[in-house]
Parts: sequence; C-alpha cells; structure tokens
Amino acid sequence: MLVQPHGTARDALTQIEKVLRLEERQGFRDASATVGVARFVGDRTARLLDASDGATRRLVQELDALLDGYTNLPLHERSSSIAEARTILASLMQQTPDDSPAPAVSRPSALPRANLTDTQAAAQPVRSVGNPASGNRSASSAKATPVRAAAKRPTARLSSLSDSVRLLPGVGEARAKLLEQIGIRTIRDLVRLYPRRHIDYSNVQKIGSLLFGHISTIQGTVQSIETSRTRTGKQLVDVVVDDGTGRIHAAFFNPWIERQLRPGVPVSLSGRIEQMRGNLCLSNPEWEVLDQGTLNTGRMIPVYPLTKGLHQKTLRALVRYALDGTARMIEDYLPDELRRQEGVIGLAEATEWIHFPDGDTPAEAQRRLEAARGRLAFDEFLVLQLGLLQRKLDWRSQPGTRIEIDSASLQRFTLSLPFAMTGAQERALRELLGDMGSPRPMTRLLQGDVGSGKTIVAALAALAAIRAGFQVALMAPTELLAEQHSRGLRRVFDAGPDDLRPRLAMLTGSVGGTERQMIYEGAADGTLDFIIGTQALIQGGLEFRRLGLAIIDEQHRFGVEQRATLRGKGESPDLLVMTATPIPRTLALTLHGDLDVSTLDELPPGRQPIETYWASEAKREGAYGFVREQVMVGRQAFIVFPLVEESEAIDARAAVAEHERLSAEVFPDLRLGLLHGRMKPSEKDAVMLSFRDHEIDILVSTSVVEVGIDVANATVMLIDGAERFGLSQLHQFRGRVGRGSEKSYCILLSSDPGIESKQRLQAMVDSQDGFKLAQIDLDLRGPGDFLGKRQSGLPEMELASFADVRDLERARMAAERVLAEDPRLESAKHALLKGRVDAFWQTAVADVS
Repeated sequence: MLVQPHGTARDALTQIEKVLRLEERQGFRDASATVGVARFVGDRTARLLDASDGATRRLVQELDALLDGYTNLPLHERSSSIAEARTILASLMQQTPDDSPAPAVSRPSALPRANLTDTQAAAQPVRSVGNPASGNRSASSAKATPVRAAAKRPTARLSSLSDSVRLLPGVGEARAKLLEQIGIRTIRDLVRLYPRRHIDYSNVQKIGSLLFGHISTIQGTVQSIETSRTRTGKQLVDVVVDDGTGRIHAAFFNPWIERQLRPGVPVSLSGRIEQMRGNLCLSNPEWEVLDQGTLNTGRMIPVYPLTKGLHQKTLRALVRYALDGTARMIEDYLPDELRRQEGVIGLAEATEWIHFPDGDTPAEAQRRLEAARGRLAFDEFLVLQLGLLQRKLDWRSQPGTRIEIDSASLQRFTLSLPFAMTGAQERALRELLGDMGSPRPMTRLLQGDVGSGKTIVAALAALAAIRAGFQVALMAPTELLAEQHSRGLRRVFDAGPDDLRPRLAMLTGSVGGTERQMIYEGAADGTLDFIIGTQALIQGGLEFRRLGLAIIDEQHRFGVEQRATLRGKGESPDLLVMTATPIPRTLALTLHGDLDVSTLDELPPGRQPIETYWASEAKREGAYGFVREQVMVGRQAFIVFPLVEESEAIDARAAVAEHERLSAEVFPDLRLGLLHGRMKPSEKDAVMLSFRDHEIDILVSTSVVEVGIDVANATVMLIDGAERFGLSQLHQFRGRVGRGSEKSYCILLSSDPGIESKQRLQAMVDSQDGFKLAQIDLDLRGPGDFLGKRQSGLPEMELASFADVRDLERARMAAERVLAEDPRLESAKHALLKGRVDAFWQTAVADVS
C-alpha cells in the first residue's frame, strides 16, 4: 500500500521501514509499494534531504543510492540490499528526533539550454556559461580559494583497530561482504587499504576562468536541475552551478543525482573541463555538498581498489570514519631514535596523509603525500629485511659442523681439469670453502648466468665435503634436470684423478626395486658419497650416515617443507642453493636476504655469443625459412609462445593452436613436439627426452621451457610474441641454445611492440650479459619477473618498490643495526616492532631460502 508522505521526518522513516519489512516478508518481489520500492523510498529520501545535514544527510544519500536500481536487481542481490538498507535506516532513526519536519520540495523549472544540433554545436566557440556581470576575467585573476568546511561526520564507536568494519556507519551485512572481497574485515585492514593513486583536484578555479581540457574544481550554488533523455536512451541529469563569475553545466548519467541535489545547495565539483553543446561542462564529475566537508573534491583525492558494488565515494567515507575513530589508537612501532636517524615522519601522520594529504597549498599536500609514502615504504623494507636477517641468524645459531678443507687434494683436482677456471669461479669457490670451514652452518646462494660454470664450483665444494668424510645430496626439481646434473658431475669427476673420484648414485621416482634399496643402504652405511636426485631424496626411506652438504638447484621450485626435510637428513648440514636466473645485487638483498650470495658474472673463454635478431611480423616467413634451413642441416629448434591456448582477452598466438598450424601448414615434413605447463610432469619429461634424443626436430613450447635440460644440437630459439616477455625470461629462453659447438641464433618475433618493448628487444640484441639485462628489466618493468609465483615466499608489499635501490639498502643497514643491538627484538622499545615483523611475515607461504 502506498502511504502518502506527510508529517515528520520520523514518520517518513517509519513508512520506509514498514515497506522494507513488507518487501522482506513478500519474498523481495518489488510489490510492497504500488510504485515500486525504489520510487517509494526515493520520494521520501528526496524530502528527507531538506530536513537533514551532515552525517544524517550522508546516510540518507546512501539509503537512496542503495535502493535506486532495486527493480533491476536479481533476487539474491535484492535480499542483501534490503538487509543493508534496514541497517542504514536503523542508524537514521536513532539520529532523527520525532518532531523533525519533512517539508515538501518545490523544484523550479530548469534553466533553458541552447537547442543546438551537433553540427551547430561544433561550429560554436567553446566558452563558459558566463555571468554577464562578471565579464571575461583571466584565470589568474579568478583563482578561487578552496572551501574547507568542517565535516559533520558520524562518529564510530571504536575500541581498537581490530574492531569489525561493521561498526562503521552504513556498513551492514551486504556492504561488509563487499569489503571482505577486497580483504577488508577490520578497521586495521581499512586504514591499511592504501590508495593506488591520487587525483589532484586541488586546483580550485572560478567558473569565469575555466580552461578547456584542464582538471579543475569549482565551488558554487546549484541553480537548476533538469532531467532528459539522450539519443541513445540514457537518462541525463543536467545540473547548472553558479559561483558569481559564471555558470557551468554538470552532466550526470546517474538519475539518483536529481534526488541528492536541489537548487540553492552549495556544491563542490571536480573533473576535467569538457565541451557539451558549445559550452564548457563537467561530465560525471566528483561532487559533494560543501557544508558536509570535502572528501571527493577540491583536494588530493585517493583512488582505491574496488569490487563490483563498491564505489570510491563509499570507500573514502569509510576510511575517513575509520581514521577519525582510531587516530589516537595508532601506535608507532618504530622507536623514536630510529625514526630520527632515518628522518621519517610518525606512523599516525603517515597513515592520515597516505589517504588524505591535506595542505594549505597543492605543493604542501604533495610533500605530505611523499612523506607518507616514504615512511610506509621504509617500514615495509625494514620489516622484510628484519625477517630475512633473523632467518639467517636463526640458521647460523644452530650448531654446525666444521668441514676441514683438504686444499692439496682440491688443487690437484683443479689442475687436472682440461680447462682453466674463471676468476669469478675461483672467487665463488673461496667464499664457499670459507663458509664450510667455519663452525657455523653455511647458507649461500650461487647465482650465475647460463654457461657461467656453476656445476664445476658445486662439484669442488662437494669434493671438499667428501674428502672431509661427509656425504653430499643434490636435489633438482625434475627427473630430467637430475639426470643432467648426474651426467655433468660424472664428466667433471671422471676428468680428475682416480683417487679423488667420489661414489655417485642417482635417485628419482623411476628408480625402484633392488636399485633403490641399494641406494638406501649405501646412503645409510656411507658407501655412497654423493646422491643426486629429485624429491625422492626427501622421502622417508632415505637416511644418510653423515650428510654434510645439501645442494638445491633452482631453489624457487621447492616449498618450505621440502627444503626443511632435506636439511633434516643431516645435523645442520651446510646449504648451497643455485639459480641460473641472474638477479641484480640490490634485488638479491631482498629475494635472498637470509643468504650470502656468490655471483658468477664471468663466462668461460671461448664461449660463442648467440646471434640475436629482432624481426617484425613482415619477416615471419623468413624466420620460418631460417628454422627450416637449420633443421635440414641436422640441427634442432625451439619455437616459444606466450600462451597455452588462445585467449579472446589477449591478442597473442597460442602454443596449442600454433603447434597444429605449424605442423599442418609450415613444417608438414618435419617432426614437431609440443610442451606446455598444463601437461603432467611425466608428459613433459617424455617430450624433452624425445627432443634431447633428436626424435623431435622443432619443439613448440610455452615459457615452461625456460628451465630445461641441455640439448647441444639445438641452435635456433624463435620467440613468437617476444614483446610479451620480460628481459630476464627472454634471456633464459635464449640460454636454451648455444649449448654445443655449433653457432646458435635467437630470433625475437614481435608484431607491434610499444616503446618499452622496443627498448627490451633492442637490449637483447645488444647484450649477452644476463646481469646487465636483469638490471635493465628491473628498471623498466619493476621486480615482477623476479617476484612472481617463483618467489611466493616473500610477503606482498603495498608501497615499497624494489627499484628504489637507495631505500632498500638504507632499510637493510637499519635492520642490521637493530638486530646487532637486539637480535630477538626482545627489548621493550622493540616490542611493537616485533609484533609488526611477525604479522608481516605471517603472509609468507614459503621459505625464501
């Protein structure tokens, strides 16, 4: 039943409440009011706006916006909207006295607009709708002063940062679920929802001085509101605002705006100055009523991550409520002395300014925003480094075994090799042997470019441990890589003196029966010196007599439990992890902050550079022809694509479809294989084995081939869609060829690269240095290629950027100072900092080392 609006504001709220309850009982059929729920509520909220201000007005607006599109909602969303609306309504009824009037609204006719055709509008000069009395004032003379009205916000009754966001005004069950979708459950989550960026609406101008194309804020009074339909059927609300120097149209495509504003209301509008029908206008600008304070206009406004159903205005208001209610609860976990040393602002200030960096001038607001970012980014770097360094301290605090280095035997072995070690190899070996000879367990990363000679360094370290009476285990992520390591190490040891040759065995999932049992027995009684394998090494049946050195290859492929289990096979054995992914030194401090790093940044003499070319789409057929030429003289080739299957969202060739096309149309007479990440491990191994044994001429693959076995006969790497890969990945792909004595080639096929992509592709042509390319990649693209799924052991950081080398090193040094004084963060002044470090690292899902 439709109740005619009359009486007090309380009466209007009661009428709404009755209709919402009836709607709930009737199963959300939009039949509880003859005009529909949206129209019924909208008529009353329009009148309630006249009788409300400040916090009450904001809640009325939220109620109206929530139910505005009720008729078009699916049933499950209608129930959520009604539930949330009743929550808002309850807050309103608490704030509205029984005798509050609810006057009717008299809407004057809208001001006439020019009735121009599109052709006529285009011919008109672009101008402001000026006030004749104001004349044509210049922009400088008409510069406006921002209105900073005191906001009349409702106060949330909060007792701690751990309180639920449901305690905030306007957050009912439905909105709480939306917030949870972006990770917001508590007030702490909300104040740490850092903006992705800010829009600068602090340029407050007089209407008479506005310039086309500029982002500006105007503040004036609503003169008229007119609703019409566009030619496409959209509802257009045209609001005319006057500030005494001129008038401007603001075009909105949200029909509920008509019920939120009324003539005579002072408003602030922010947006880009555009043109409509020959006049300057604002299209869908940010807006707010001036007597409620300015959260969305006339200032630097935050832009937050959203989900469907949440809006920027809503989040800004909620963050503002949360900050107002907890300003005195934000405790600074950095000791005063450390803050002074590092020159950073307090945490409460930083938390306020990262959201709303107000200032008397735009420059001051910008400085405050930068100060807030600087403080919070430093915190992220600091707690990250504290966690990493504590891991190193914990590992080194365990009782280790000193390995006596037989220098004479190592020198005799080295001199017997058919090649001379590089300076980088000798330096890395000295670092490893120094660690092994100390009573503390070694935790060291050996990183080197493809072909830099990591195998010989690892072999000599293993030999040192074996000569001292210890055993060695090397774990690789796949059976093929384990087999490759086994062959390579056997070649190295076979080249040395017979009396220094260790007893090796390989243990993988395919080894079973009597052979597996013999390996178990040899490991347990010490007759086997060196066991190379896959995760079979960490299965329960294998026990070592005296494991002294554990080596992990491509360490990012293993999880925390796997690494811990291998360590547990001995009593605090030395740990050496290896990676073929070059990482810039500054980033290595973060990715491997709990490890000492040895770097092989020098290639052995005589290694042929891989000729690299960048080809456009027009040269595709020529690239295919070159691949065919190489195959016809007995070589093999890789063709790499960025996707497994075709995607409508991404315009890139897909490996599966391209394998079919290449097999049928381009290379029908050749043997093609397919490799991608959705295949089972056994299927991948079978394909790579066939390629290694030359049963496949061309291997079509996705990026899964980035880490693979050596195929000496492969001489061509063709990367299709090369612009879609980072430099580090491109360099890893290139490293799959050039493993033999024949000249090798890398072709980067790119259809339409942008400026940044062209820089990357040209860098690949110009350089073979993996570390140089990694640094360029870091500068151009940030740390994404290094920190993706391969480094899931690191907590996510919101503001810190690994490209900020100076900030990273500064935080590293600060962490070292703190832990030198208080290794466990046990002192009273570090109690809050310890809590922050623990909370930060709870998000880690794997052990970085």
